[in-house]
Amino acid sequence: MSIRKMIALHPDVNGHVNQPLGDAAHHLMYCARMCMSCADACSAEAMDMRECIRRCLDCADVCEATGKLAVRRTGSNEAVLKEALEFCARVCEECAAECEKHDHEHCKLCAQMCRECAEDCRNAAASIVA
Repeated sequence: MSIRKMIALHPDVNGHVNQPLGDAAHHLMYCARMCMSCADACSAEAMDMRECIRRCLDCADVCEATGKLAVRRTGSNEAVLKEALEFCARVCEECAAECEKHDHEHCKLCAQMCRECAEDCRNAAASIVA
């Protein structure tokens, strides 16, 4: 089961899913969880990881909120959705940059997911006419 299929089943969508938005919704859910997991792993590291933890937790929260906006199809609030996607892309890039400073495998995975999510968010934002 995919979030894209769920969106397509919405009565106001009638099977016509904005593919870039569907891709972003999918990545947003995963990115939020990856960031939470990375923050938890960072808290167990021996070195001071406070900044990475903060960036990961901020990114997780922004991805979670943006993902919720992305799957709402009743009514229209396209301007807010577009701004949220653009903001989320910036937050994901900042989180990735912080994670890339560390040699931990969990940080490397988190950075990769954040970069992919940022790209999907930018593509989705570009696909929305506000």
